[in-house]
Amino acid sequence: MSEQARGTAEMSVAMAIAGTIGWFVVTSGRQVLDVVFWRCAFGAVALFVACAYLGHFRGHLTKRVLGLATLGGIAIVLNWILLFAAYSRASIAMATMVYNTQPFMLVCLGAYFLRERVTMAKLAWLALAFGGLALIVQVGASSGPQYTVGIVMAFGAACAWAVAALVTKQLAGTPPHLIALIHVCVGVVALMPFADLAHPPSSAGTWGMLLTIGVVHTGLVYILMYDAIHRLPTHIQGSLSFIYPIVAIAVDVLAFGRRLQTMQVVGSVAILIAVFGMNGLGAFWARRSQADSASHA
Repeated sequence: MSEQARGTAEMSVAMAIAGTIGWFVVTSGRQVLDVVFWRCAFGAVALFVACAYLGHFRGHLTKRVLGLATLGGIAIVLNWILLFAAYSRASIAMATMVYNTQPFMLVCLGAYFLRERVTMAKLAWLALAFGGLALIVQVGASSGPQYTVGIVMAFGAACAWAVAALVTKQLAGTPPHLIALIHVCVGVVALMPFADLAHPPSSAGTWGMLLTIGVVHTGLVYILMYDAIHRLPTHIQGSLSFIYPIVAIAVDVLAFGRRLQTMQVVGSVAILIAVFGMNGLGAFWARRSQADSASHA
């Protein structure tokens, strides 16, 4: 199997698994803070084993790395809390679609804080994504206040993810598995006072769901995704990221019998096209332009 084929398989599996997390969160029956705490706890074990096996503890744990990764960890844990809370309010499908605007949040933060250049193409994709978001939000008028609250939470989760990504950009050269391990350790420490540890799950089924969220949706997904990133060009990574929201929508429809309204479908398609344009098509043409420039040099 070629490097690209292996990377494609790993990224596809990682995105498909990630798309099912909403079902586990909702059906676990636990409060959001409990779910995120156990995700961090079980995920920390899986990622610790991976880091130890890969030798990531040697020469990487500096004060700067710990400080920045801790800051990113606070943002990523807040991101999980908001996203999981949005599932039961706006539905898994809609929360995931709104959350999928995260690349555009990163573009905005990068332009403001890092003075990164924003091209007209990026602005066009950004406008399309927020047009789709506006259509999804409009449905709130007929769906009740809880739907609107869920959409706002999902949008907040996307913003928190962008903050975490912006901080992580400052950690170039640090193994991503190690950064993820620090993130989940921050979650364990931060959420321990708020998790209902006095009343742990009483059924094996609930423990199985929490263990799956931590070990599979966190540990395994991070390991597969980061390994695939090293093997795949950016435009293929962006294209395969579409598996995540598509699986999430399928889970919502098949497991919970939810049906999307017309405006939700149109808004979701607009966001998917915009994300593809930004991460997939845009990266592909940028790569082609660089290749053409190199050939004429």
